Amino acid sequence: MSVENAMLSGRVTITGDDLFYEVRGQGTPLLMIAPGGGDGWQYAQVAERLADTFRVITFDRRANGRSTLNPPQNFSIRQQSEDALAVLRAVGEETAFVFGNSSGAVIALDLATAHPECVRAVVAHEGPMARLHPRSARWQRFFAEVYLTSFTFGPAWAALQFMLGAQLPVQPMIKASRGVTAHRKASADPYLSSQTATEVLIRLELLPVTSYLPDVAALRRSGVRVCLGVSEWGVSKRAWYVEVARQLLEQLGCALVTFPDHHGAFLDRPAEFADALRATLTR
Repeated sequence: MSVENAMLSGRVTITGDDLFYEVRGQGTPLLMIAPGGGDGWQYAQVAERLADTFRVITFDRRANGRSTLNPPQNFSIRQQSEDALAVLRAVGEETAFVFGNSSGAVIALDLATAHPECVRAVVAHEGPMARLHPRSARWQRFFAEVYLTSFTFGPAWAALQFMLGAQLPVQPMIKASRGVTAHRKASADPYLSSQTATEVLIRLELLPVTSYLPDVAALRRSGVRVCLGVSEWGVSKRAWYVEVARQLLEQLGCALVTFPDHHGAFLDRPAEFADALRATLTR
């Protein structure tokens, strides 16, 4: 990365927590909202590749990564989108393109709903909005069972149940996450423990995210351009979250883009993923 694209970091305080953020590049602002686990560094390799064109802003969501976890923690999608806006303001930007994967896709859509004046366009990649699925009761029941498992057998068992049952590419995603795990151990900025991250994901985040129902009418009125992203793997396996994207596509009448490989390909296929995201944003 060149000197002008060197990474900068900082913190912003909002509603009781300090949010850690990183900024790369000097171009058009691009805010990337992290998926489950809430660690913005998951996008680091993609961000570095996009920094020649975009000013890429990543951050650790509250109660995750290098941000703080201060009581009380009552997970709210709207609080998450307000957090994203606070980060955008902290780095001196008024508007940005917004990308989110999984939970981050849900938050990105909510940000466009609540603050359309701040969002140039949204790319929402495989948001797990179970209520949009034709078999919504089945999927909402599954996530409720995962939540209950965390109190019966512990969050680690619940996380395994979640990975195996949510039609995610388990082995590729575990392999792809090794670099993130290594970074967390070596980071000069301390991370919350992996145990804490799992508890936050399963006990606080899971049900609000999967129960989120986007306000289609408000998104239509907002004028924000929305693009829905799906993965090659999800399409080939007919994953439930791909069907969710198609249902939302019909309601919004927006664009649909297929991204390389699997649900978390930004981790292990960053060059191809960055190329796809760049092409989508500049289209």
